[in-house]
This record gives sequence, structure tokens and C-alpha cells, in this order.
Amino acid sequence: MKNHTHTISQFELPSSAKAGIIIANMMDKDKENHDVSRPHRDDHCQLMFAINGKFKLNIDFEIIECTGPVLLCVFPEEVHHMIEATDPDGWMISFDPSLIGKETLQLLEDKINNPYLVQKESSFFQQLKVLMDLLEKVQLENTNNYTQKSIHFLLNALLSLIAGELVSKLPLEKSRENRSIIIKDTFIKLIKEHFKTWKQPAQYASAINISVAHLNDTVKSLTGSPVSVHIQQASILEAKRLLYFTDNSVKEIAYEVGYDEPVYFGKLFKKVTNLTPLEFRKKFRD
Repeated sequence: MKNHTHTISQFELPSSAKAGIIIANMMDKDKENHDVSRPHRDDHCQLMFAINGKFKLNIDFEIIECTGPVLLCVFPEEVHHMIEATDPDGWMISFDPSLIGKETLQLLEDKINNPYLVQKESSFFQQLKVLMDLLEKVQLENTNNYTQKSIHFLLNALLSLIAGELVSKLPLEKSRENRSIIIKDTFIKLIKEHFKTWKQPAQYASAINISVAHLNDTVKSLTGSPVSVHIQQASILEAKRLLYFTDNSVKEIAYEVGYDEPVYFGKLFKKVTNLTPLEFRKKFRD
């Protein structure tokens, strides 16, 4: 990979996105506002619904290959790029996460697996297609504030439909288990927001209003890993992104992901990945 920089490119919603949302038909390649074939982040969410086509993407070092019909979600901070797309047909929606309810957004982040395959014969497929098509048509006829409100309502209807599909696939859980899942999901959300500055389990336990022991027992029972491991993994993932996509030094990257001692960071990286930071960069990039 060539032409590394000192930062990972991050893109905002294009100016053509009215009131925080834009839907693009995959058949219209002229509507792409930046080069999706180069690794980058977005400050917004992206939802792809492909009716047909073959796709190969990289999302945070995971190669995803799929064939339509399929759903794919990319969330803010995830480094991604399209490697290959053959005969794409469908839609891509980019939207500000503040437009949808926190519960729906959290459910999508926690439960959707990329890629989420959709059965062409299912009513879910037909409903997705109808809503996407309607969103595109309403956007083209955007003439007043009420049109924008309609688009927002349609977006929420679409995402609620997807959330309902995800929930319907989950096993029934007892109320006590539900409480544990809420704790775990809240913890994961807090990690994404604070991993650079909150390195101690007690900081997360305090934010959730439970004891460190309760948080650790809950997270470990549901994920198989203790709280400290999740905190470390979040930092290491961001470090991997910076090692791969920038030319920043190991020292600079250590500071960027919240470690004041580069030597300690190097030892932690080696412990988690079995590679030193420079070995990782050489193996995966150079």
C-alpha cells in the first residue's frame, strides 16, 4: 500500500445531503462524493442494501465477500473501503446517527452481522425494497421542510424494520438475562466513546452505576472475556488502524490511543497480537 499519511481520511456527509441524510442508487456512480476504494472513515452511518451484485470489502481488517440480496452497515470510526463491486444494484444510505433513536442505533451496532443475508422470497426483502425505492423518490422531489420530515420518518421506518428483523432472530431471554445484556451493551458503547481516556474498569462501572465485580462477571459471562481485555482490544484495534493506514511512529500512536508509556504500549500490543507494532506494520502493509 502506498502514499500513507499521518492521518486516516475521514469524510463528512456531502453538501447534497439535506437535513443529515442522502440515499444513492448504486446504478448512479456519479453520486459518489469520495473515493470509496481507498481506506477511510466516515463521521456518519452507512447502510447498503444490495438487491444484486457481488461485493468484496474491508471493514477494520476483516475481508467481507457477499452476493446480493444483502445488508451491510458501516458505523462511524470504522475504517473501510470497497475492494471490488461487480454489477451492483441497490441503494446506499448515508445518515447522521442523531436522526435515529439510541435504542435502535445500539441494536443495529450490537446485533447486525456484516454481511446480513436477505432471502429474496421473504416479505422482509420486499418491504426493504419498497422503503428504499420510496426514500429515493421522495428525496428527488425534495421541495419543502415537510419533505425532509417525510424522509426522516421513512429512514426511521426502514431502520425499525431492520431492527425488528434482528430481534425476531434472537432467542427469547429471561428478564434477568435481559438486564445482563443491557449492562454489556452499555459497557461496549462506553468503550467506543472513552477507550482513549478510560483505561480502568472502575470508570466504566461507575458510569453504569454498578460494582466493578458485577460489571466484570456480567461481561465475562456474555462475551467470554473480562472487562480489561475489552478495553485493551479497543485500543489495539485503533492502533492497528493507525499502524496500517498512517506513517505515524509507534510513540505517536501510543499517545493517540491513550498510553503515555510507549514501552508499555509496545509490550501490550505484542501480548494481544503476538507481534510488535513494527512487525504488524511490516507484515500487513509493507
